[in-house]
Amino acid sequence: MRFFIKRTFRLPQLTNYKSRNSDDVSQKRKSIINEKPVENSFDKTQPGFSKNEDDIQNADNLVENKSLEELKPMKNGELLDTKVTIDTVKYEQPPEKHWILRRLSFLNWLKTYDRETAIADLIAGITLGLTIIPQSIAYAALAGLSSEYGLYSAIIGTVFYALFGTIPQVSIGPTSLMSLMVLQFVGERPMQFVVVLAFLAGLVELLMGVFQLGFVVNFIPTPVTKAFTSATAVIVAAVQFKNLLGLKGKGVPSFGELFKRIHYSDAILGLICLVVLLLLRQLAHINFKKNTPNTCRLKKFLWYVSISRNALVVFICSTITYFWVKNRSMEAIPYTLTAKVTSAQLTFSLPPFAFDYKNTTLVFTDIIHELGGGIAVVPIVAILANVAIAKAFVKDNRLDASQEMLTLGICNIAGSFFNCMPTCGAFTRSAVSQASGVRTPLSGIYTAILVYLALSVLTPYFGYIPRSSIAALLITAVVFMIDFSPIKELWRTNKKDFFSWVGCFIVCLAAGVEVGLLFGIVLNMIFVLLRLGNPKVEVALMECENRNYIFVSPTSDVYYSGIEYIRDKINEACLLYRDDFPVVLDCRRFMQFDATFVDVISAVAKELRDRHVLLVLFGISEESQQLMHKSENINYCEGDRIGSDDLSPKKQ
Repeated sequence: MRFFIKRTFRLPQLTNYKSRNSDDVSQKRKSIINEKPVENSFDKTQPGFSKNEDDIQNADNLVENKSLEELKPMKNGELLDTKVTIDTVKYEQPPEKHWILRRLSFLNWLKTYDRETAIADLIAGITLGLTIIPQSIAYAALAGLSSEYGLYSAIIGTVFYALFGTIPQVSIGPTSLMSLMVLQFVGERPMQFVVVLAFLAGLVELLMGVFQLGFVVNFIPTPVTKAFTSATAVIVAAVQFKNLLGLKGKGVPSFGELFKRIHYSDAILGLICLVVLLLLRQLAHINFKKNTPNTCRLKKFLWYVSISRNALVVFICSTITYFWVKNRSMEAIPYTLTAKVTSAQLTFSLPPFAFDYKNTTLVFTDIIHELGGGIAVVPIVAILANVAIAKAFVKDNRLDASQEMLTLGICNIAGSFFNCMPTCGAFTRSAVSQASGVRTPLSGIYTAILVYLALSVLTPYFGYIPRSSIAALLITAVVFMIDFSPIKELWRTNKKDFFSWVGCFIVCLAAGVEVGLLFGIVLNMIFVLLRLGNPKVEVALMECENRNYIFVSPTSDVYYSGIEYIRDKINEACLLYRDDFPVVLDCRRFMQFDATFVDVISAVAKELRDRHVLLVLFGISEESQQLMHKSENINYCEGDRIGSDDLSPKKQ
């Protein structure tokens, strides 16, 4: 689509001739007044002007090539009727991408992919792989699953996002949020429920992307999101605290029983891993006073050590365990190990929509009933997290939210065919990719290859990973997600947001994250409805040409739900001023003037007529006036000001 801009030049003013250098015009004007010749400094090649040489030459001849004597009459107004009109093509919308290019995102960057980009993506992919491998093992353990299922999810998520994703930094895979969702809605049920949950979550995400329903996420306010994230992190840390200390049995022990139930070998190893992980995390923040080549290389090395801390801790603990078992026996290990993986082949199979469970054959509807609210909560939480991450790393604010939802849905649906758990993006992995210099989503392919090699080669050794080291890894990953800083600020600035945050946080801890999220959304919607039903209204006694009137002016947008509140304000004002003055209602903030507005305002006009008080509607559109044509005792003020005639009754 092309936009044609018609520019009209009045020669004496010289103001409509746009130049990128505004001093040119000022210099020309001063020269005309002071009768001093100036050098032609207009740039005829500035963008925004016609490329037609005839148009440019025409403008030059009429403006710049005039002598001083010819320009002086222009200053005196003798040529005011002279006009120059140039049709210019200034703006052109970029051609819209074909739908195939929009959906198959890899086609956009594949044609410009070169060796330098490939090397950058390879480095970023390997770096991310060292992060995602231990994370996937840990998040699978958090969800109550075997280690290989986390690695399956990492492989499929990164591969399909590389094909359909748009943000290079985003890495789809297991996360603490998704693991907690699985633990919440699946619990101790078999793996088939997890696979079906991944399929249904992906289907919901895909449909939301197809029908562009991403706006639904906008109904989840920021305080509720932050409270939900903090509560989730607290729950994860609390669950893993038990594994960190090697506590046996179910339930929360009392303070006296705590020391009796601690398995000290697990506790010592877990605390050591916890301290080491926290110390290694700080290596990335070390700053040197002098920036020499040696310090730069050292800082880069420390950064790589810092981001690889999870892999280092898991590798060292597993190596110690392996040699301990080799020299002695498995029974001689003093701490608890993760479950041993018997098979870790990535195989393709249809999601189990019917299977036997507790001596009963469950069909698809039974599985949906068992999963309950997880079918809605899991995809919404995943979309919320993924869109937030994409917004944080997108360039030039060019985020295709629908494509991101489609891609997330494809990742989860495809994952359900490879026995994967639900997945989404993670801030930690995205930050690692950004710092590693990632260029395109293809880095996810390199990450997937590294994870697959680890799955193929290291599977027999997954059983040597101490459970307390995984717990330490998870705690250090989520503890920095706990953020109580908004509480003080919200209490000072917005009490409603404060109660939304506190309410969501407490309910998440007490009744579950899905109930807490729903509670926060509903509570915030109640606050919104209260605002809509009680708009802010100012009532004042005004004077116009020695006549007084009551001016009722809403200071916020008014919808049909708030018109009754304004009706009450009008009645209160009339009682206050004893029905002595006409009422002027400012309608400029009325939104969607519909049947409710017409009925209520007509009723108000009748009530005021019985009191011998005139109602004046100020700032109402002609279309709205036509809707009110049957109403009586109403004057319409169409101007910008209220006159004395507007305050007098209509002539019948």
